Amino acid sequence: MDNKTIIIKKERTDIMNKKSLFIILFLIIIGLIIYFIFNHISITNNTDDSYLNYTPQEEISEEQTRETTITLYYLNKENNQIKSQGKIVNISDLAKNPYKLIVNKLIEGPTDESLKSVFPENTRLIDASLINNCVILNFSEDLLNFKDETEKFNIINCLLNSLTQLNEVNSIKILINNKPTEKMDQEYSSISENP
Repeated sequence: MDNKTIIIKKERTDIMNKKSLFIILFLIIIGLIIYFIFNHISITNNTDDSYLNYTPQEEISEEQTRETTITLYYLNKENNQIKSQGKIVNISDLAKNPYKLIVNKLIEGPTDESLKSVFPENTRLIDASLINNCVILNFSEDLLNFKDETEKFNIINCLLNSLTQLNEVNSIKILINNKPTEKMDQEYSSISENP
């Protein structure tokens, strides 16, 4: 073998050693990257678990999750204008008969001291039902103890405003002890002005 051949073989060996060294370094770098990726993923998962185990300072009770707010209308004591007030009710009670619940909450009166109820004393709702988008309200005869047309207007308007918030309600009809009465003999769908 001459010197030229030995030098060429040595260069080839050096090149092969450099390629092998490069491949080994490349594999080590890929291995480190994979190690750091898996290590970071496991840290991230531990962080997510700490969020899942978070306990709020005050837990929401089952009762609170079953409540909603309804809007009811009463008279403002200062100017006798109709004004709204929200009341919290149980959703399951509202689902049974929303019309009856809303009217009974109206009869109970407001919690805001600047407002007053429009119903005469001892008024009682006997029943409420929906027929063709009209809520039929059956009251005790005490409802008829209003003093004048203005009080009648306020009763009807507060009932209408409170009940027509429900999408299916367009009007109301009032019965006394399950019978129509001359004092409130029509189906009320809107009242344009105070008498």
